[in-house]
Amino acid sequence: MTTVLTPASPLTAADRCDRCGAQAYLRVVLLSGGELLFCAHHGRKFEPELKKIAAEIQDETERLTAVPNNASEDER
Repeated sequence: MTTVLTPASPLTAADRCDRCGAQAYLRVVLLSGGELLFCAHHGRKFEPELKKIAAEIQDETERLTAVPNNASEDER
């Protein structure tokens, strides 16, 4: 996917997948205007079709596997 390196607004827990309502980790800005939000699962599922209609794709799925900076060694 094409990833936006400096998104205007990061996705938050309030942003929900347009398909299933789970937390959104992808924002797809459409060539026709508007945007769609997807969870990681539906973003991967619809990736080929989304690439055809997207002006840009903001992909924050790396947040799913990121380790918090303040985690102690015992928590890892």
